[in-house]
Amino acid sequence: MAQKKRGSKSLPPLIVVVLIVVAFLLRASGVLPPEVAQIIDRYLPSELRRAVPERTVVEGDGQYLVERVVDGDTLVLAGGEKVRLIGVDTPETKHPTKPVEPFGPEASAFTKKSVEGQTVTLKFDREKYDRYQRLLAYVYRDDWCLNEELIRNGLSECVTKYPFDSSMKERFRQAEDQARRERLGIWSQSTPVASR
Repeated sequence: MAQKKRGSKSLPPLIVVVLIVVAFLLRASGVLPPEVAQIIDRYLPSELRRAVPERTVVEGDGQYLVERVVDGDTLVLAGGEKVRLIGVDTPETKHPTKPVEPFGPEASAFTKKSVEGQTVTLKFDREKYDRYQRLLAYVYRDDWCLNEELIRNGLSECVTKYPFDSSMKERFRQAEDQARRERLGIWSQSTPVASR
């Protein structure tokens, strides 16, 4: 009986193709951290590399085009970089395990009407990325701050448990106090959306 030769085995061609396709889709989605995307770029065939849209390079405070709105507190810039609003947590509309929450669609519509397809100014704080590799930013149109206005209109609670500028935390707390007093949005319900 012949013995099998020990040594390195190569992956079956189908598995290699599947791995390349998965890597391509992950890279094209823009969800990977830039360091991981660069590693994948080294190994993707050149034809596939050319097909992957370049991500917007966000180096610091500045003006960026909002390609689309994911929900009330998350945007996608032209080129695929995701932005999460600092100090804001709007009711869910697209959570994989939670139902659509009251005022979630209104928060999404507010954000969409306010910034989708527009050039906005992003300002960053201490932490540039969250654990999902989304940019953390304050989003401005001139002097108007989207983060603050979502809270002021009762479409988000003020979330201050994360480290960010104390003067912005105070602005957001005052906006929430106003929304509570006026019983706007989530504060109009007898049982508001639970604190997060």
